[in-house]
Amino acid sequence: MIKPLSFLFLLTALHSFAQTPPKPYGALPAPRQIAWHETEVYGIMHFTPTTFENKEWGFGDADPKTFNPSDFNAEQIILAAKAGGLKGIVLVAKHHDGFALWPTKTTEYNITKSPFRGGKGDLVKEVADAARKHGLKFGVYCSPWDRNNASYGTPEYIKIYREQLRELYTNYGELFMSWHDGANGGDGYYGGAKEKRSIDNTTYYQWDSTWTNLTRKLQPSANIFSDIGWDVRWAGNEDGSVNETSWATLTPKPSEGKNVAVPGQANATENPGGTRNGKFWIPAECDVPLRKGWFYHPAEKPKTPEKLFDLYLKSVGRGAALDLGLAPDTRGQLHDDDVASLKAFGDHVKKTFAVNLIARASSRAVNVRGYNSIYSAKNILDGKADTYWATDDDFKTPEVTIDLGQPVTFDIICIQEFIKLGQRVEEFAVDVWENNNWKEIHRGTSIGAKRIVKLEVPVTAQKMRLRITKSPVSVAISEFGLYKDSE
Repeated sequence: MIKPLSFLFLLTALHSFAQTPPKPYGALPAPRQIAWHETEVYGIMHFTPTTFENKEWGFGDADPKTFNPSDFNAEQIILAAKAGGLKGIVLVAKHHDGFALWPTKTTEYNITKSPFRGGKGDLVKEVADAARKHGLKFGVYCSPWDRNNASYGTPEYIKIYREQLRELYTNYGELFMSWHDGANGGDGYYGGAKEKRSIDNTTYYQWDSTWTNLTRKLQPSANIFSDIGWDVRWAGNEDGSVNETSWATLTPKPSEGKNVAVPGQANATENPGGTRNGKFWIPAECDVPLRKGWFYHPAEKPKTPEKLFDLYLKSVGRGAALDLGLAPDTRGQLHDDDVASLKAFGDHVKKTFAVNLIARASSRAVNVRGYNSIYSAKNILDGKADTYWATDDDFKTPEVTIDLGQPVTFDIICIQEFIKLGQRVEEFAVDVWENNNWKEIHRGTSIGAKRIVKLEVPVTAQKMRLRITKSPVSVAISEFGLYKDSE
């Protein structure tokens, strides 16, 4: 016979368990990374004297007067990006040619020496202001390699570079990204020396110190992007996609023969797919130019809306983000072809995902954590990012059945994990009820922040089932959706 006090203790313990969320699994995203995941699609804008030279990489010797857009319009660029569904813009404030698009005090090779706005212009400010006016996030890329600066390769240049970052971090509001790539030394103008300079990129830039003492202190909400993170990793290509199985975690590895992984000196073989159970939460950015090159070239054409939608599915739809390269022309605006392609792409995404076809559905799971409605399977149908279906600790391969109420035709499936508890699921399957039997229509692997599955042909069904077929721990599924491609 259970004594009243013992029964009360047992009841309290059971109630406490029912209220306890699943234990986090593996590396977890920081709040700034959660915000980055929610951004999904953004752009990176290249516009320097290189644009006017019809080159991809400037040598660093262009006369500042070369930079002379006839009709620069930051709002035209930002509005085109917004129409394309982009939620942020990263401005290349200084590319490898060393030309600074703001009135920096660190070098004479800057926008004040150009005819732009009569020598009183600040293009960084104009783009930042336009972005915020129209609801886009703003970030910067300041290339560490400087083919113009005479001090490049010496300790003095590191002081200059850090001061440039300090100016950008303190004068243009909150940044959502501090973007870095792996271009590290080579031939250049270098103040007239016109020579090749090499640096040891494992030690020269002192990235740990720069990111810790500058980026984290002055822009704590900014996600640091590079080959190795710290917050967002390069996808390992410039094709706009990651592997179909893609983990948000990564254990950075140095290049062969090196002791430390740094931008431009890392083994990026795992970047397209990440590292399952990697040491850090470092999701992938899929960067790809809208045109063939990162800078504007009259002979090139933008990617079609259909191609952009395919890249969206292979980036955002695999738990990564899509970063589209935007290249203003010599007017200082996006070409009409670029604007049209972005608009059609944005409309395609918006129309396709405007209506979740399971909005009136009901769901039933084989297990709900602690029998508590907080973790009910209905949470995967509510469209809320902060609710989720969770199972008891020993239920690692559960299933949930969804009744749509009537036959529905769809060709896109969207699943999201509650990533604040880590990336948990390793394999899943989706079935439909057909001829009194379950028929599997898709089998997949990683889910993470978002998994979008485009079926080869549309499917019509009234009842379906999501099965988690492999997971090391209990599951936490935030959303499940069905959509019909609008094209």
